[in-house]
Formats: sequence, structure tokens, C-alpha cells
Amino acid sequence: MMPTPHTTDAHAAAHTPRPRLPDAALARVPEVTAAFWAVKLMTTGMGEAASDWMAGVSIPLAVGVGFLGCALALWVQIRRETFSPAVYWTAVSMVAVFGTIAADAVHVALDVPYALTTILYILAVAAVFIVWHRAEGTLSIHSITTRRREIFYWATVLATFALGTAVGDFTAMTLDLGYFPSALLYGALILIPLVGYRVLHWNGVLCFWAAYVLTRPLGASIADWLGKEPNHGGGLGWGDGPVTLALIVLIIAAVALTKQKAARAD
Repeated sequence: MMPTPHTTDAHAAAHTPRPRLPDAALARVPEVTAAFWAVKLMTTGMGEAASDWMAGVSIPLAVGVGFLGCALALWVQIRRETFSPAVYWTAVSMVAVFGTIAADAVHVALDVPYALTTILYILAVAAVFIVWHRAEGTLSIHSITTRRREIFYWATVLATFALGTAVGDFTAMTLDLGYFPSALLYGALILIPLVGYRVLHWNGVLCFWAAYVLTRPLGASIADWLGKEPNHGGGLGWGDGPVTLALIVLIIAAVALTKQKAARAD
């Protein structure tokens, strides 16, 4: 007896291997768009303001909340099977807070100059990149499709946050530029990888990580300019607490908006 079309289809489906998911479906990080950079910039400013606000209340509080919050957020992010914008950006925000605390603690507690901490964190970022590239053969954000690569990614993110904090404080305080001129400086510098990638066709991975590092001192300088007093780096005096809360609200709104747009696109 000849098989019916239905039987044939079912038999074929049962023996057809499952198609491999594309990298986009396996990705552990969001797509790099203008929204990505906007939210990243807000998290850097929030991390700076929140760290300084908590340190002003209690340094042990800042260290404890920063470390525990960062560890918990990363644990949840890495254990997830699928990508979640809310979980991802929560992890980035907590890394921003803890990275700021870690960089400031080295300067304040150990009295290490900002120039030296900048060099130390440059070496730390370079070391993570070298180990990551030797282990995986790529530093591309588009390759973050496994947990091991994601661990390398988050180690890099933490190191870049600490480096950006040290660099921002170095220009604002050691070089005595103040917060707003520092923000203008990093705003100009971040255009270099943008133009290099878009116009001069520079290496995309290099341009991405250069911009990623520069968003940290840019966002932190803006947050410090808004929150600090005029006699402290030329700030506007809005207060670190209000700046922290305002940026948290903006981050939540931006993530919700991008998630809604993604749902509509699907």
C-alpha cells in the first residue's frame, strides 16, 4: 500500500535534523544599535552617581551593595537560557555601580593616583582581551553565543567600567579640567571610532570596544557635572541621589521602549 501524503510528511519530519539556530537567536547580548549606545551611556552615568551617593552615606554600604548587586545580577544573566533586555541591562547597571566603586576604592583607600590606576586598568583590560582572544579566537560582540564567551564578555565589561572611571577622574580632577570640559573631551573622542568605522572602514571589533570604553568617562562626567556642587569640578549641584533616580527611570523607560519595538518587529 502506498503511504498517504500525510504519512510521508510526518515520516520525513521525524527524520529531518532540527535546523541550527542562527547566532542572532543564540545571542547573549543585545543588537548594537543607537538605542544600545543610549542605554549604555545612561547606565554609566547612573553607576557613577549611585556609587558616589552610597559612598557619601557609608563606604561599607556602597561596597556591599555594589558587590552583592553585581554578583546577583550577573548570576541571573549568565544562568538564563534566553536573552532578556531587562535582565541584561540590570546586569550592566550593577556592573557600572560596582566598577565605579572598585576603581574609586583603589584611589581613596590605598591613595593610588588616578594616573597610576588608569595605567593599571588599561593593563587589566588588555589582559582580559588577550586571554579571551587566545581562548575563543575572536573578541566580537556578535560571537557571544555561549556561556564561556559571555563570562569573558562580562569580565571585559567590568574592566572597562573601572578603566573608564579612572580615566574620567584623571581628566576631571588630576588634570583639573572639571566635569563638563571632560564630557566635551570624551564626546569628541568617541566620534573617532564612529567615523573610523562608518567612513574609513576600520576594524569593527576595535571600534566597538574603543567606543565602549569611552562611554564610561563620558557618561560619568555628565552625571558628575549634573550632581556635584559648583565648587567640586564645576558641577550644577543637583545631587547624586536625584541624578541616580532620574537615570534609573530613564533606563527603565528606554529598555521598555526598545523591548516594545522589538516585539512589534517580530
